[in-house]
Amino acid sequence: MGKIRVIPANHQRKPDQHSENSSEPSQLKVAAYCRVSTDFEEQASSYETQVNHFNNRPDWTLAGIYADDGISGTNTKKREQFNQMISAAKAGKIDMVVTKSISRFARNTVDCLKYVRLLKDLNVAVYFEKENINTLDAKGEVMITIMASLAQQESESLSRNVKLGFQYRFQQGKVMVNHNHFLGYTKDDQGNLVIDPEQAKTVRRIYRSYLEGMTTNQIAKQLTAEGIKNGANRTRWHASNVTQILRNEKYIGDALLQKTYTVDFLSKKRIKNDGRVPQYYVENSHPAIISKPVYYQVQQILDKSRDGFTTANGRHHQYSRKYCFSSIVFCSHCADVYTRVTRFSPTKYWCMGL
Repeated sequence: MGKIRVIPANHQRKPDQHSENSSEPSQLKVAAYCRVSTDFEEQASSYETQVNHFNNRPDWTLAGIYADDGISGTNTKKREQFNQMISAAKAGKIDMVVTKSISRFARNTVDCLKYVRLLKDLNVAVYFEKENINTLDAKGEVMITIMASLAQQESESLSRNVKLGFQYRFQQGKVMVNHNHFLGYTKDDQGNLVIDPEQAKTVRRIYRSYLEGMTTNQIAKQLTAEGIKNGANRTRWHASNVTQILRNEKYIGDALLQKTYTVDFLSKKRIKNDGRVPQYYVENSHPAIISKPVYYQVQQILDKSRDGFTTANGRHHQYSRKYCFSSIVFCSHCADVYTRVTRFSPTKYWCMGL
């Protein structure tokens, strides 16, 4: 048997990609990943610190600094820079990813392991400075699993504390409204909701038009045609925008809190609260734009439009306000509702809905 010489593995470096005439091995193409989880001023400072830290390493060939500012680490869907970094690694532009800690890389155990393994298959190492873990080391994945689980547990604990904080505020009757997307209101210097006079005119007009017989679709078309801005500061209205305004109890100065809730802290999916978690109704929490009698009259009409009605003869009909007598005139013989129809001529008249 011939002589055997063992060439030790070097996980820190890929095969040299230098020219045949060069005796110097190529430097690692290292990408840095930074992330801060909120947009508070101190966190923005942390973001700058991370970027500067990775930018001052002369022993690397910097393959880019990928930084997501103000994005949560519990999932990767909205982390554009993170996803760009993964694409660059797939394209062979990165040999190693360096990040401050596992919690900066991901707070979701599944995502953390998924991308670590994906990069490992590409022979791209991920080095976590705080934990001193290199994912290409033999013990790397075991340590990653443990540390990522701890990071996820910390994130879950934070989420639970935030929920408790919101619930405490709700119990105290503290109303939190994003006034930037709330037509009719703005906030004063103390953060209190106050009426925006110009926007309030639009809100009152919507309620008045609906009570006068216009449908939500007709109102939306009219507001769009006149170029009036909605809560999102856009001039295109939809019937759903009008319905949301007509259904919003905040226009009478009250507030129903916790209409939706987060199902899972990882996906951050929110669904309508169907009674699974407590709700809190706060009366007179802020100035009203619409009077309560007007608001409740509108709710009755909306409920009729949604539910329809059943006549004395057992027939179910959709509630309509298209014409002045729609859904209010009934036949004395069969008890069915009268409907407006056209029979083979442009002449329109009222007849029984048979």
